[in-house]
Amino acid sequence: MQTRTSPIELVAPAGSLAALKAAIEAGADTVYLGLKNATNARNFAGLNFTEADIRAGVELAHRHDRHVLFAINTFVQAGRMAEWQAAVDAAHDLGADAVIMADPGLLAYASDRYPDLRLHLSVQGSATHTDAIELIKEQFGIRRVVLPRVLTLTEIARICANVSVEVEVFGFGSLCVMAEGRCLLSSYATGDSPNNKGVCSPAHAVRWVEEDGRMDARLSGILIDRYEPGEPAAYPTLCKGRFEVDGQADHALEEPTSLNAIGLLPKLAEMGVSAIKIEGRQRSPAYVTQVVSTLRAALDSVHADASRFSPRPEWNAMLARHAEGSQVTQGAFERPWK
Repeated sequence: MQTRTSPIELVAPAGSLAALKAAIEAGADTVYLGLKNATNARNFAGLNFTEADIRAGVELAHRHDRHVLFAINTFVQAGRMAEWQAAVDAAHDLGADAVIMADPGLLAYASDRYPDLRLHLSVQGSATHTDAIELIKEQFGIRRVVLPRVLTLTEIARICANVSVEVEVFGFGSLCVMAEGRCLLSSYATGDSPNNKGVCSPAHAVRWVEEDGRMDARLSGILIDRYEPGEPAAYPTLCKGRFEVDGQADHALEEPTSLNAIGLLPKLAEMGVSAIKIEGRQRSPAYVTQVVSTLRAALDSVHADASRFSPRPEWNAMLARHAEGSQVTQGAFERPWK
């Protein structure tokens, strides 16, 4: 069982109790999880936790001096406030160390009813500048903000220097370059979205159609991608589909790729970033084990001597194995066109 040696907190995904155990064993300081309903933004069949599983997971984490964050990070749907409030009640009663939320009304409920419950502003809150972050702290007493993946290193450094809350950034996982918390693409196509139902591509809208050896991936009837025989097929997401533009089929909005910020860890530490987050509650316990152990080793190396830090080839090779579309990028952290 690895233990924390780096001052930067390593936050790992847990889509199941098995993944939670894997994260702790691999050296995560903190895990984040959600209930089996629309209150969290990874609401897929077969994933997430019953209250009994959460109770067991919290007990295990606390036994090893680790923390559990409870994701209630979708926006409350009209007429269903009680369901989201019940999730906050459950997080408090089950011993969550913090709750991750985006909806201001729900933040108000949590801060009023449970003033001692630690609150984190979700990436779905789309807070991209200091005024927004400080306003949410003033209103609801948040202790941490999770920054959207559209910010550059310069922007993150400015935020770290000018806010009075902890800052958490994504370090590895499927990359979304949309303005998180504001994306309406899936909602436009299917009526559902991560902001209100917890999924980009709901299973009811996905169709696979095979014809002449080719495989068409459709979302609510919209052709998202067409795969030739033997070509690996990805789960259809509207922003990552291939579309015909000027007579050529290409990724018009965003290529399937994963964020890999391992080479930027010394810079993020110097800025004062408090936590590095791994995306992937929909991924397997094996993914959690291998990605967490890799980031654990890298963070510990930064802490030992940041001036001599260099990502090891085996670290990048391991992360590449789990990258979406078999590609990695530093994403918006470095924008050469700006």
